[in-house]
Amino acid sequence: MANTSATGGYLAPVVAPAPAQDIELEDLLQGMVKGITGLPGQFVRPRWQEKIPKQPEPSVNWCAIGVHSTKTVAYPAVTHDGGADGHDNYEMHEELKVVASFYGPQAQAYAAILRDGMFIPQNGEAIRAQRMAFIGASDVLPAPELVNQQWVRRYDISIQMRRQVVRVYPVLNILSAEPTIVD
Repeated sequence: MANTSATGGYLAPVVAPAPAQDIELEDLLQGMVKGITGLPGQFVRPRWQEKIPKQPEPSVNWCAIGVHSTKTVAYPAVTHDGGADGHDNYEMHEELKVVASFYGPQAQAYAAILRDGMFIPQNGEAIRAQRMAFIGASDVLPAPELVNQQWVRRYDISIQMRRQVVRVYPVLNILSAEPTIVD
């Protein structure tokens, strides 16, 4: 069982709406790219995978997407909620740099569709439900790759997103204290 402020020691967060991480975050990003570009789900892949699948043929349009960096924005806010036994609410903001690499004969067009679609308010609804928001996109940059002695079309775009991280810690209300006044 986790500690509380009454037991002392380190405190782990209690079950709270934790932000999407790892595979859950990759799934969220895959759904976003799939929904905005119209690419089939099997052709929107996580950038880093344990088992690397065979790369589609150069004639197939597809995308590799992943979080390139996560940056803390300013300082967290910690507030105490005195309801029931009490707990501390921790709130912080992160900035994610998401990189999408598009491959295939319409790679540049799909990268532009993603960039443009991120500005459409309805497309932001699903990510806002995850306490995330789109804040900007880079230029669409050519980055051709030499694969098996053949040049493959590739265009990259970086998407900046901000998200709110909320955690709850078991810091209980102070029920009584024996104060000592010192001069």
